[in-house]
Amino acid sequence: MEQIIKHFTDDDLYKFTMCCAVIDNFPRAQVKYTFTDRDNTVYPAGFAEALTEQIAMLEDLKITDDEIDFMRRKCSFIPGWFYNYLKGYRFNRHWSKAWQDDEGHLHVEFEGSWADTILLEVKVLAIISDLYYEMTGQNRLFDYDAYYDKTYRKAERLLGAGCIYSDFGTRRRASFMAEDTVIRAMKDCNMSREWPGRFVGTSNIYLAMKYDLLPIGTMAHEFVCAIGGMYGPQMANNIAMNSWRNTFRGALGTYLYDSFGWDIFSLNFSEDFANLFKGLRVDSGDNYEQLMLIVDKYRSFGIDPRTKQVIFSNALDTDSAIEVQQFAKDYCQPSFGIGTHFTNDFDGVKPLNIVIKLVAAKITESWTFYNETCKLSEDEGKHTGRPEVVKRFMQALNINS
Repeated sequence: MEQIIKHFTDDDLYKFTMCCAVIDNFPRAQVKYTFTDRDNTVYPAGFAEALTEQIAMLEDLKITDDEIDFMRRKCSFIPGWFYNYLKGYRFNRHWSKAWQDDEGHLHVEFEGSWADTILLEVKVLAIISDLYYEMTGQNRLFDYDAYYDKTYRKAERLLGAGCIYSDFGTRRRASFMAEDTVIRAMKDCNMSREWPGRFVGTSNIYLAMKYDLLPIGTMAHEFVCAIGGMYGPQMANNIAMNSWRNTFRGALGTYLYDSFGWDIFSLNFSEDFANLFKGLRVDSGDNYEQLMLIVDKYRSFGIDPRTKQVIFSNALDTDSAIEVQQFAKDYCQPSFGIGTHFTNDFDGVKPLNIVIKLVAAKITESWTFYNETCKLSEDEGKHTGRPEVVKRFMQALNINS
């Protein structure tokens, strides 16, 4: 079987920045992750065995000097000691297990040190997506020349509308070549002439290096959700923002606020944090409603929201990004992270609706038990975690179910 992930940095930047913050603030934390297929897909027979083989192949990956040099040049916010950690980092197949039930549904779990297992999620999701299309034969529908043209037309529309945007599509891409094709088309279009908008880069470090683009990313929900498991959801955002400030000293200042909903975040988002962070990322809920909550919060501090960046990344496509751009430009500095719509949009192929979420954490390996955690999405039906845990967290935050 050909190895799917062939480069250590074929991964999203935010996994590396979070790994750095975890080592800096929670070096002994232990965690558990679990895989969810929201469409309840039946996978081909033998899929779990093939996935397990691909995960074992990750043990051969090592970060290269070229990758480190690129990250040092483009990611000046990452402290130098972190690269020494990455030089010694090796994946271990025993951190994960995968199996299928009698109906063929896929189950995947990770467990171990947070600093170690944090670098598995995006790679494993990309493997699952790629492997699914290979084992079902749907990859025969991948016409990359046509895909380049299709992507180029998306870029023309986004750039012409004034959108500032990046690729966030590694985790659910149809294949590595699909994302590579997207980046090439986006860069070619961006450089073809002067545009009102701008293609700023990609979350994928390796492809950013290949095309000399800016790697884009800060954090994911897991950072706040793990803290919520260890300390409780009421002050999780406060602890997360302080931890992020401790590691990055004001750099990487876009905060992902919606792990436990707007209301509790708003209570934790004091004026000093509002001034420290350059902006916020909207990743669930109605984009327009969320934006106005953000605008009102900044105004309550006497801060002009037009000086702040708001990144929209909630299941966007070209049309919805352009619509949000036209509305949001009068209220903030909007930008967009677009994922599956870029990297898994082949005609006749349905993207997988898959996630891997952190579901339990403990502050140190000496604890005899984990504290379960969850994510409370602003999108109805997208809470992740065991139902009883979700209910407990909602009660703790006085949220009506």
